[in-house]
Amino acid sequence: MMVTGPLSPGPGRQAPGLPKLPTPPTGWPIGSYNTYEEAQRAVDYLADSDFKVQDVTIVGVDLMLVERVIGRLSWGRVLGTGAASGAWFGLFVGLLLSMFSAGEGMALAPIGIGLVVGVGFGMAFAAVSYASTRGRRDFSSSSQLVAGRYDVLCQPRNAEQGRDLLAKLSMGMHG
Repeated sequence: MMVTGPLSPGPGRQAPGLPKLPTPPTGWPIGSYNTYEEAQRAVDYLADSDFKVQDVTIVGVDLMLVERVIGRLSWGRVLGTGAASGAWFGLFVGLLLSMFSAGEGMALAPIGIGLVVGVGFGMAFAAVSYASTRGRRDFSSSSQLVAGRYDVLCQPRNAEQGRDLLAKLSMGMHG
């Protein structure tokens, strides 16, 4: 998983200096945090302190896949969700087709047809998908990859300075 920011290179472009293949991180630990938000705050503090943050890496340690159960699935919920997603797709296709329809009075027909066909196909695909599980997964969930802790590593040439700055941050001596 690659996390990017607003100024990160887009998909398919590699930032200069970053390895092209997955490689273990290097550097000395200069801070350890319970949440990603705390680690991100520490690196932001380093950046605000004119620290060379190009030498810094945030590493998630003790990775866990957390699946949070959202609710119970029923035929009604499955068909309703399928109908809704099919309706959106059908509406999109209908709008595209209506832009190219010849008669002015017929401009709404492709939208209506696309909507109805989209609902039908959405419900059919959802029903087939749900029936294929044969009751083995009667719930919906959301999965997330999280770490037990987040270490901030720094290249040795600046690690001592980074550790000193993060010590000031943890003691509340922002300066």
